[in-house]
Amino acid sequence: RVVVLSSVARSISDGHLRRRLARGAATLTAAATLLAPPHACSAFHHGASLVPASTSKRFIRPPLEHQSLFTPPCRRYLETTTTSLGSSSKQTENERQMTDDALRILAKAIESVNPAAAIQNCVSASEDSTRVLVVTDPTSKIEMRYKREDYEEVVVISFGKASSAMALTTAEILSQAWPDVDISGIAIVKDGHATEEESKTLPGNFNIEIREASHPLPDERSVSATQEVLELLKSKANERTLVMCCISGGGSALLTSPRAPLTLDDIAQTNACLLGSGMSIDKMNIIRKRLDDAKGGRLAAHAAHPSAVVSLILSDVVGDPLDLIASGPTVPDSSNWQDASDLLGKFGLGRGGEYELPTKVLDVMEQGLKGEIEDTPGEQHPSFVTKGTTANILVGNNERAVLSAAHEAENLGYSPIVLGCTVEGEAGDVAGVYTSIAEQLIKQRQSPGLSKAYAIAKLPAAVIAGGETTVTLDPASSGKGGRNQEIGLVAALNLQAKGLRDVVVASVGTDGTDGPTDAAGAVVDGGTIDRIEGGMEGKKHLSGKEALAVHDAYSFLHVDANGTSLIRTGPTGTNVADVCVVLVK
Repeated sequence: RVVVLSSVARSISDGHLRRRLARGAATLTAAATLLAPPHACSAFHHGASLVPASTSKRFIRPPLEHQSLFTPPCRRYLETTTTSLGSSSKQTENERQMTDDALRILAKAIESVNPAAAIQNCVSASEDSTRVLVVTDPTSKIEMRYKREDYEEVVVISFGKASSAMALTTAEILSQAWPDVDISGIAIVKDGHATEEESKTLPGNFNIEIREASHPLPDERSVSATQEVLELLKSKANERTLVMCCISGGGSALLTSPRAPLTLDDIAQTNACLLGSGMSIDKMNIIRKRLDDAKGGRLAAHAAHPSAVVSLILSDVVGDPLDLIASGPTVPDSSNWQDASDLLGKFGLGRGGEYELPTKVLDVMEQGLKGEIEDTPGEQHPSFVTKGTTANILVGNNERAVLSAAHEAENLGYSPIVLGCTVEGEAGDVAGVYTSIAEQLIKQRQSPGLSKAYAIAKLPAAVIAGGETTVTLDPASSGKGGRNQEIGLVAALNLQAKGLRDVVVASVGTDGTDGPTDAAGAVVDGGTIDRIEGGMEGKKHLSGKEALAVHDAYSFLHVDANGTSLIRTGPTGTNVADVCVVLVK
């Protein structure tokens, strides 16, 4: 039985700073091996990252430069470590098992949003000899059929944290449906995130070039690669060209073409101001799409038109608004200059504001508001009005990961409580809600009468939530971490303060990276703080509370003597925001 508490799933706080980083190439099946005993190795390891000795043909080990992140020891997190600390700091037998269970549940969540499987679920070749490419919208169940005779060539454009895996899968299906069609394209990937197989196969077999660029802040390579994309689309634009566009989270940075007269430096400064303001990603993209020649529907309407465009979208934005994922390059824009202008005042981004945007950016915004500059294309543009010209398909999202986590928790004997997949707000505030729910569940165990009258769920229980929290920094903050690590640190402090044991909180970014660190997130229990602080005797380290004050969760959790607090998955090849699991026995 899966219990859904949708009312808990909305925003808890409105102050934001996005610490949104990274993705990797295809190591997803590594997570799947965690779920298949008796394999000895876990691909989901806290304290040290690892992949199994063997993986499936499609999902291979990361490039050689990443091998140092993966170590051979298996399941070390299940071992106990003898220390001189008091018994209150040691993991209980339940906590050790629950930590193992939490990692299994998170691994299943990530496996379920494997981008290759997501595309295969929506795109296929007809089983007969009609040479039809079939695209099915999993939400509406509408089926679109593209006949080989209608198209002379296919252009594959891919960008975002899952771009190389998505491009390869798409190209493979295309070659099955239309073996003789001319394929070309460009995949913009984050540095070092295309696997060796993808780097060879995409250009070698499918004429799809790989271009590396920076994330989360764009660089000159981002601009150069985007110019290549726009020029390729314009050169191929006609009614007998089919454009397959693979979009995933992170695309806003990787696909960047500053609108004249803006420069990359203007865009970089703007991103820094947006991040510092605490603005959520959906609001950020309302502004960013107006400053770029590829965003806000322009890729489809200005570069690709009149080609037919099929966009396969892997969502990392809460609520899955297609026009905001990677700033909606192939989606008509539902916002306008006025919406963007209103945000400037609300978040202190205007002239004289605390996070004042660059002068040239503000000039562009003011000109747009006056009608002197064309706005992003809306629903009335021919690219979006003509049936069959542009199709935007949501192939995967956070909900799928959350529900898969719930099913795995149920398989492990827990009663799942799903809080939804739209949880937003300050990471610390959200962590407080999670630990309060855990405390109430513990009371059920301690007070049988309460348990019968107002039970949330039968114990053991698994509270599961998805979404994307934020961490608002002040100028004095000097720490290192990410939103999931901050959830872990705050949860650990709360569990310690409340004296709660046999509770485990684990939170990860599904892309495998949390903030500017090598960790995907954190897993903690009621003894974590004592365990770490007790091991600091004679060493110069911040306490848990001191680390939280400067948002230095990574440095604090990293020194856990048992090596059990940070979760390191390595690149996962997907990105659908975050998943958190709270287990209570």
